[in-house]
Amino acid sequence: MNRPIVRIYVLVLVLFTTLIYFTSKWAVFDADELEGKTANRRPLIEEQEVPRGSITTSDGVLIAESRPEGGGAHPIYVRRYPQGSEFGNPVGYSFVSAGRIGIEESENDLLAGEENEFASIIDEIQNQTPEGADVTVTLDAQAQRLSEQLLQNAVASTAGSNGAGSVVAIEPDTGAVRVMASIPGYDPNVAKQPEDLSRLQQQGTESPLFNRPTQATYQPGSTMKIVTAAAALDSGEFTPDSTLSGRTGIEIGGVPLENAGGETFGEIDMDFGLTHSVNTYFAQVGEQLGSETMFEYMNRFGFDQDPELDFPDDQMQPSGVYSEGNLLDDGDAIDIGRVAIGQERLLVTPIQMAEVAAAIANGGELMKPTFLQEAKDPDGRTVEELDPDVQSDVVSSETASQLTEMMTHVTEEGTAAGLTVQGAAFAGKTGTAEVDVEQGINRPWFIGFAPAADPKIAVAVMLETCTGCFGGEVAGPIATQVMEDLLSG
Repeated sequence: MNRPIVRIYVLVLVLFTTLIYFTSKWAVFDADELEGKTANRRPLIEEQEVPRGSITTSDGVLIAESRPEGGGAHPIYVRRYPQGSEFGNPVGYSFVSAGRIGIEESENDLLAGEENEFASIIDEIQNQTPEGADVTVTLDAQAQRLSEQLLQNAVASTAGSNGAGSVVAIEPDTGAVRVMASIPGYDPNVAKQPEDLSRLQQQGTESPLFNRPTQATYQPGSTMKIVTAAAALDSGEFTPDSTLSGRTGIEIGGVPLENAGGETFGEIDMDFGLTHSVNTYFAQVGEQLGSETMFEYMNRFGFDQDPELDFPDDQMQPSGVYSEGNLLDDGDAIDIGRVAIGQERLLVTPIQMAEVAAAIANGGELMKPTFLQEAKDPDGRTVEELDPDVQSDVVSSETASQLTEMMTHVTEEGTAAGLTVQGAAFAGKTGTAEVDVEQGINRPWFIGFAPAADPKIAVAVMLETCTGCFGGEVAGPIATQVMEDLLSG
């Protein structure tokens, strides 16, 4: 065999393979990624010729539609949002000049008629214009409006508020997201004009384009005690009757920890500790469980990863313990006692805390959250529909039942006493994260579900800042009114 010829043959083969690889990389392997890039306007321009499907809420309110403009045989279709700012977050927008965000992006294949490649090819062969599917989302328009109004009212009536907050409501047994409210919001119709979109993007701390329920992270305060209690009970290390000192000033992580308001208690059990939100009790629980166990259960609840929601990845943020923008794990130096009560460097999204409540409400089983209720093609055939999917088995049904009972005591005689949902027992947990101790600026939280005996809806409510406010007083009433509205619908 002639070795020089073999070498030349091998070289040609390598060059040819390289050529095929890079050609295929752009044309095939990276096609979806390239198409999805915001800077890539070609798909948007092409889609203007397609009647994009409408988006409607589960209670029948039209929130996005496409209308023809320009006339002629081949009009272009432009997006319109009839409800304005009520659904700016999370529905988003879809315009050639601005790109796509929100549900408009995550459900684009359905809305643009691209979910069935075979059907698209047939349409091209028959010279027919493809049409997008009409999508019904799980959001409830009435509850969404109520949530935004209640947030606005709370902001207006609470001293020191920065005007921002979130409400998330989820059906525990299906994962259907019934409410995702974020204030301040924006009118997606405005995004059609580049100069107006630019103004929205430059609104600094208000950040109306920022979907706070999925993108913003905050210290969760005492709502984190639900995760700690779940880990303690399910691991078998504790029972509701396990006693520890509730004295204020106990050293945690080598530094004295105070109870809220300096309250001090003797030997108390977990039920009392949760009912009255005793910091030192749950910080000791966290230390005794250790980082490995705490992180294991946090991960079961969905921490340390993006929510498994049908929503754009770049509009979601993981919850977890952070240092300089990076997530830490159980091998890092962490004050786990303070993580156990929602302090240290723990940061969470509102949707994560709604999932915490939903998992307990669903007997310890966390369902994947979703916006998709149903999608129908132009002929009225259902092409997609809500199909509940288990994300993880978080805790046993026994643990969930024990926690439900303790959370019910919180609303009956504890830090949320006086709150009701349709006059029936419901489960909840307050949280008040201290933002600025000297100025008295807090971040009120509330998570819960109702009814306690047969949970149908789970919620998380959060206001970013207010002066001298507490979770049970500010966030709690919003949560109960939203739950009542959804339960009566």
